[in-house]
Amino acid sequence: MLRSSTDPQQEGHPMLDQLRMDMREARRASGMVWARFAREAGFGEAYLRNVENGNRSVTAGVAAAYDRVLRTGNAFTTTLHDHGASGTTGPPWDRPSSLAVLTGLLKGSGVDRRGFLSAGATLAVSASSWSHALESGGPDGTSLAVPEGGPAILAHVDDRLDHLRRLDDEIGSGTVWQLARSELSLIVRLITSRRYDGSTVDRLHAMASEAARQAAWAAFDQNRPGIAQRYFDGCLRASADAGDAFSGAYGLSFAAVQCYSTPGQAGRAVSLLQTARDRVGRRATPRMRAMLAARTARALSVTGARKECAHQLHLARTALDEGIRDEDPKALYWVDYGEIEMIAGSAALRLGDPAEAVRRFEAAVASSYPGDDEYPRSHAIYLARAAEAHLALHDLDAAVAAARHASRCLGAVDSVRSASELKALRARLAPHASHAAVREFLHLG
Repeated sequence: MLRSSTDPQQEGHPMLDQLRMDMREARRASGMVWARFAREAGFGEAYLRNVENGNRSVTAGVAAAYDRVLRTGNAFTTTLHDHGASGTTGPPWDRPSSLAVLTGLLKGSGVDRRGFLSAGATLAVSASSWSHALESGGPDGTSLAVPEGGPAILAHVDDRLDHLRRLDDEIGSGTVWQLARSELSLIVRLITSRRYDGSTVDRLHAMASEAARQAAWAAFDQNRPGIAQRYFDGCLRASADAGDAFSGAYGLSFAAVQCYSTPGQAGRAVSLLQTARDRVGRRATPRMRAMLAARTARALSVTGARKECAHQLHLARTALDEGIRDEDPKALYWVDYGEIEMIAGSAALRLGDPAEAVRRFEAAVASSYPGDDEYPRSHAIYLARAAEAHLALHDLDAAVAAARHASRCLGAVDSVRSASELKALRARLAPHASHAAVREFLHLG
């Protein structure tokens, strides 16, 4: 088909190609048939099909129509405007510019002005820029870790970052958000002091990447997607500056969670994870491969790709069978059979197989998954999903037992995401309030 109607400025542009994909996925996620959608949007069905397929330009009017009908909070209009206003994807990907970005993050406003969909579109551009930056950086761009050693302060900062990861697991993101930003501020100050060079400054950039990832994850867990996106971008920039593919790939795996947790964004999550896998390549340890495959499976489950999801879960389990390696990055401490099975249970539930979901959740517990003690925030989410699976199987007693367990896990954990899962579960249980156990749970929690 000829594409003469397409604006040459839009042809082959990654951000606009991603924008079309976002528009298509959001329309499909709405459940509206084409005829109704086109009627409400005020455009011909054939015309909008051509826009989504890239045969016609994405105009401001079309973007605004998609935003209006799909109630996306001007996400598509903002993305189109950002492209048209600048024609670029932001500051250059070099150390001075990236340090300026990180410094700006630390000084900037905490107001979250960007919605889920527009944040996701920007993440896709950041991921592509990160991959190209590492590729153009030469052989070191594929390394998974910067050699250890150097000044003692680096070991101290590294230990604190490890502590923050585990603190986030146990108490949630509220406190970690500020602590991660403080660590990032210290690291940026050490880099700009000009006291360090060579592999030492490379390692500092890798640490900046992890601190920014922690801040991004905390922002997402507190339902602040726009702020999370900006810190994920900072994470990827610092990773490229370090020549450390692992830190960026690890950051992308968490950015993918933000995407597949957002309606219409699961396809982007799969793409982000593929970018991460492509960049770490053969240097990835089995544990790293297992993590990326499991999260890919979870994203695929949201798209409804049952066979592909099962294949990725098989890859994750097979990778773990290869065993833990000395060279495994410390950040992967949580990747084990229990976690993989919890992800498999979540995937099965999303694919409409509650019986398989229950089996997978039970398999996770049987593998000594330490959720109550070490991962109460994540365990509360998984337990809420287990309760939903039991509810789908009409086992109200088991559903209430899992719901109560989830409430105990959540306890004093500060996590908007976990609290939202439990709130949604309570709403699903409400129609069954005639059952005594359900009624008691809804009343007492």
